[in-house]
Amino acid sequence: MLNPEIEKRKTFAIISHPDAGKTTLTEKFLLFGGAINTAGAVKRNKANQSNTSDFMEIEKQRGISVATSVMGFEYSGKRINILDTPGHKDFAEDTYRTLSAVDSVILVVDCVKGVEEQTEKLMSVCRMRNTPVIIFINKMDREGKEAYDLLDEIEEKLNISLCPLSWPIGQGHTFKGVYSIYNKHLNLFNSDKTKVTDSVVAANDLNDPSLLNYLKENEINTLKDDVELVDGIYGKIDKDLYTDGLVAPVFFGSAINNFGIKELLDTFIDIAPSPRHREAEERDVLVGEKNFSGFVFKIHANLDPKHRDRIAFLRICSGKFERNKFYYHTRQDKKLKFSNPMDFMANEKSIVEEAWPGDVVGLYDSGNFKIGDTLTEGEKLQFKGIPSFSPSIFKEVENMDPMRTKQLEKGIEQLTDEGVAQLFVMQPGNRKVIGAVGELQFEVINFRLEHEYGAKCRFRTLSYTRSSWVTSTDRKKLDEFVKRKQQHIGFDKEANPVYLADSEYMINLTKQDYPDIEFHKTSEFKS
Repeated sequence: MLNPEIEKRKTFAIISHPDAGKTTLTEKFLLFGGAINTAGAVKRNKANQSNTSDFMEIEKQRGISVATSVMGFEYSGKRINILDTPGHKDFAEDTYRTLSAVDSVILVVDCVKGVEEQTEKLMSVCRMRNTPVIIFINKMDREGKEAYDLLDEIEEKLNISLCPLSWPIGQGHTFKGVYSIYNKHLNLFNSDKTKVTDSVVAANDLNDPSLLNYLKENEINTLKDDVELVDGIYGKIDKDLYTDGLVAPVFFGSAINNFGIKELLDTFIDIAPSPRHREAEERDVLVGEKNFSGFVFKIHANLDPKHRDRIAFLRICSGKFERNKFYYHTRQDKKLKFSNPMDFMANEKSIVEEAWPGDVVGLYDSGNFKIGDTLTEGEKLQFKGIPSFSPSIFKEVENMDPMRTKQLEKGIEQLTDEGVAQLFVMQPGNRKVIGAVGELQFEVINFRLEHEYGAKCRFRTLSYTRSSWVTSTDRKKLDEFVKRKQQHIGFDKEANPVYLADSEYMINLTKQDYPDIEFHKTSEFKS
């Protein structure tokens, strides 16, 4: 029998293509969970409100999420931990890492645009771990694709079986609300963008004559036909297939207007999995084990601009985490104690005395942690994380203010520790090269260096577009390769050599010339 504290935890991420309404949905969950009283607009509105999960200055300015926020709240006796992820493709790695720390996922699809490229990539990462997925089709208050067409498109493009658990009444200007197939319950809402309103009408029976006061007869008949058809095609939800990641329940709604959110949240807490076992390189770690274990999946510097702090986000996998207790840092082979571990409500933080599997705690960090580090009560464990992927844009850092070299070096070091981008050091001259997936990452680095560290730099674009980690069973051969190809070699944070090339063709040519060298697309070659 699992500890009831573990059973009540639901830790999940909300993922989507940019602009599908992910951050709005996150905020509406907090609203329905009573964690906030009113919702602000996603982008800055005239009242200058910013939403709870976008708290970095650049996010407020651009109206996008570029860092993962962690938020916890209680709802119906459950402890819900939401990890809001960046939707922008330039920050895909941060999202991939976050997915290693959750037990399930809600994937938001825009009913106007349907399945987009980034949605497909995110789904493939969920596949790597068989993460259970619920799909929320958003923006039903807009004229978009028909519900049945959307279901076909999602099944085909994301290659997953679906099971609708709610159904929309109308769409666009005729959108009236959502019927919960799962709870056989109909809620027609007043549209309210900022707070939870009571239902205009709630009914458990679609034959209830009072519905005619709110819906036209043909709307009721269409809904009855749709529900019968959906039941005939998709049948009842098989919870086991859902938790194995083979079937995705589908919900419809409009996050901005609070339509369909309660149906999603109520069903989610009923069917979404509680924390489960985790794979470490040495063995499987069971969630009910007595001894504590957990891993760092994110590092964030300067969460509070007033204090130069750096916080490591730790996902607890087993046992109980306690404040002021010594834990074993397996990579550094030393013991650490945490006197102020943090619980999160977006940018509100409070000190936590104890935490359980599924929880995410923030640990103040003076530079001990890297992404992927494991803490235990003494056992040598390394949880399997998500590796660094090969970047496609490489730029050399040029210091614009030699008087502030120290600040620049510290800033680059900390931001790349956070995983904003990757750092490679090239010789001669200890040249710092940043590797990234997209241009927006360089903008964020520049902005944060200036505003958080008081350092200025510019980036000089290099001709490299490919990179491969290189290893060899013959140490001498590897050293010789590194020496010969010095102008193409950068060293990552773990001092592993990485071969930088202008094209795939160059990498293939080098592979032929050096048969004893192995080339790897990700940094996870050690496992």
